This record gives sequence, C-alpha cells and structure tokens, in this order.
Amino acid sequence: MTAATPMADRVGHRPPGHYRWPGVLRSEWTKFTSVRSTTWSLLATVVLTIAIGILATAVEAQRWNQLSFVERLTFDPVRQSLTGILFSQLAIGVLGVLVVSAEYGTGTIRSTLAAVPNRPLVLGAKAAVFGVVALVVSEALSFAAFGIGQAILSGSTPTTSLSNPGALRAVVGAGLYLTLLGLFALGLAAIIRHTAGAISAFVGVLLVLPLIVQALPQSIIDDVGKFLPANIGVTMVGLRTPIGIDSFSPWAGLGLLALYAAAALVLGGWTMVRRDA
Repeated sequence: MTAATPMADRVGHRPPGHYRWPGVLRSEWTKFTSVRSTTWSLLATVVLTIAIGILATAVEAQRWNQLSFVERLTFDPVRQSLTGILFSQLAIGVLGVLVVSAEYGTGTIRSTLAAVPNRPLVLGAKAAVFGVVALVVSEALSFAAFGIGQAILSGSTPTTSLSNPGALRAVVGAGLYLTLLGLFALGLAAIIRHTAGAISAFVGVLLVLPLIVQALPQSIIDDVGKFLPANIGVTMVGLRTPIGIDSFSPWAGLGLLALYAAAALVLGGWTMVRRDA
C-alpha cells in the first residue's frame, strides 16, 4: 500500500518555504489589488495629475495676454500640462510606502515571511508588482495630461506635439519619474518598516530637503541642488530646465533617480534579512 500523498502535492501547492518567483508574484498581486489603500492612492494620483494639469493650463490660457515678454519667451507648454505630476508624486510615494509598511503595521508580514522565508524574494515581488502598475498608470496619466493640456492651451498660447524635439522625452520621462519615486518610497518603507516614519522620510527628501539646501550658500546650492529628486523631476517634465535651477540633463537625472531607488531597495532587502519581522 502506497503512502498517502501530502496535501500540498495533491492540491498542486508548494509547502511553506518553497514558493518560487511566479507564486510569490501572484501572492503579492492579490494583496496589492485587494486592499482599499491601493484604490484610493491610485485615484488620488489620477485626480492630482489630471485635475491640476487642467487648472494650470486653463489659468495660463486665460492670462496669456497679461504675461510679460520674458514669461512668454520662457513658457513651456509641456511642463504646464504636466504640472499635476509634481503633486501626484506624493500620492504615488504614499502607495509605494503602504505596499510594504501596511503588512508590518498589521503584523501580517509574519505570515508572509513564514510562507516565503526568502525575504529579498518577497521584497523583489512587491517591487515588481508595484513597479509595473505604477509605470502603466503613470505613463497613461502623463500622456492624458499632455493631450488634455495642449487642447486647453490651443488657440490661446503656444502649444507643441509629441513630434517636436523634447516633447516625447518629457512625457515618457514624467511617467518614469513617478515610477522611480514610488520604488524609492517602497525601499524606504522596507528600511523604516513604519508607515508614518517612511512617509515622513519620503516627504522630507522630496520637499523639505530642497528648502534646507536653499538656505545654504549659493556655491553649495549649485553643487548639491542637482542631486535632489525634486530638481530632477522639474527638469524631466519640461522641454528645458527652468531658469535658476542647476540640474543634470533629463536622462542623466533619471538615471541618478534610478540609482536612488535601487539603493533604497537593496538596503531595504538587507535590513529585512538582518532584522526580525
């Protein structure tokens, strides 16, 4: 008489501790899509990107005749349409934090790590699921905001099209910028493991650090300012770098932001291995 087949084998599942990449991805996808924070964060990203873009372009179209010669000369129709990106980056960052910190807050991370002891694998699956969703949503919103903005500006102010030099780069880059910021926030959450703390750190890097740098001598501002994510974003979403901002070229800045995100994720994976859940 043959021995009874283990339950895990009969139902086609692997026992705890033996999950592979596809299974962990499915698990993280289920968790990501089944919580309300995902819906609300993505909705906030949509509203901020589109609504603020509409408001910014409508106001600019209305006041075009009152603008000075210098203001007209430096007007950037792409950046104007993508104004909402500079606000929705907060929403996508919060979502990136919650992907990791929510499980630590509720204690369910213990069940996750009991089923999948390979902690870098867990973090990698979370980053992959979040990254794909963030990229698709961010790019869709970037193109939508650009199209709507140019339609509003048309007839009142100068406009541009995706075929013009720099326009497609700015629109695509805006979506990549949001995605990388979200992954950076996810890495911070893996390091800090506390929702309020990780969000505070993300906001500090994005909004508070530039204010601190501005209080320093001009020579330091010029040397340090170009490394700030906020300046990278301002440069990325426009046809040209605004006057008064010293920054890397758009793609070099985006590469630097990718390094920030990768460093945060690597350090987050290391701390997950080193510390108890």
